[in-house]
Amino acid sequence: MGHLPHLPASAWLTEAADAAAKEQGAGNLLRVVLIVMVLGSVLMAWFLLRGYKRNE
Repeated sequence: MGHLPHLPASAWLTEAADAAAKEQGAGNLLRVVLIVMVLGSVLMAWFLLRGYKRNE
């Protein structure tokens, strides 16, 4: 059984975006981009704010 070829993250993201755009147009792609942006913002806020926690 052969192994799947390794795709860099940018190639995988481009492929996923193309598939989303072909399936339902630009609306679905915009929805995916917005969800990823919101999740990334929440993760970044958690990462930055956890450093301000005080151990009293």
